[in-house]
Amino acid sequence: MIGLAHYLIFASLLFGIGMFGVLSKRNAIAVLMSVELMLNAVNINFVAIEKFVTPGTGLGHTIALFVIVVAAAEVAVGLALIISIYRHKKSVNLNDFNLLKW
Repeated sequence: MIGLAHYLIFASLLFGIGMFGVLSKRNAIAVLMSVELMLNAVNINFVAIEKFVTPGTGLGHTIALFVIVVAAAEVAVGLALIISIYRHKKSVNLNDFNLLKW
């Protein structure tokens, strides 16, 4: 039987993979994908805890749906910024983005 611990271990592994991607990738698109992995790990935690701790309330699903909506907005804004920067710099490498330097 799969219990709460299995879901939490899976979500922590998924979050760790996402964190590794954010810290090690130089491509802006790969960083956005890693952030999405981290947000999905959080959603798994919300739904699993709602299933095992407070079943039938629907609170975990509601929060997960809200996180999905925020993630969609984050991707839309992030991709728009990346496309805008790519048009000027011709690169999506994060080391090439020095727009805030004097």
